[in-house]
Amino acid sequence: MLHNEKAKTTARVTSGLYLAVLATLVLTTFFPAPVEGVSIGLMLAVKLLPLLAFIIPVFRGHNRGYIWMSFVLIFYFTQAVVSAWLSEGALGPVIMTVLTFLLFTVAMMHLKVNRPVAA
Repeated sequence: MLHNEKAKTTARVTSGLYLAVLATLVLTTFFPAPVEGVSIGLMLAVKLLPLLAFIIPVFRGHNRGYIWMSFVLIFYFTQAVVSAWLSEGALGPVIMTVLTFLLFTVAMMHLKVNRPVAA
């Protein structure tokens, strides 16, 4: 439930960043090259399923879903930072680091502005 106009804005930005993170996960599966000997479907499932569990809360702007998604995002952020460091700044991991950081930050901003109004 969205309680004000700022919450509607942060929910839209969060939804956009959420989709960008999902798209980046899909793209980094195929580029620069798929991993040899590993099922593409399995790789996509492992990468996407933890975040896809939050698709309904993200698009509806539910605070509790944002909180749980933020916990899961910490793992994606950590993996992206380690990959960026080990690859010495490869584009995919750097983009993923920035996107997960932004998604986490905007989700927290949404929680701040989407507080229920006290009666």
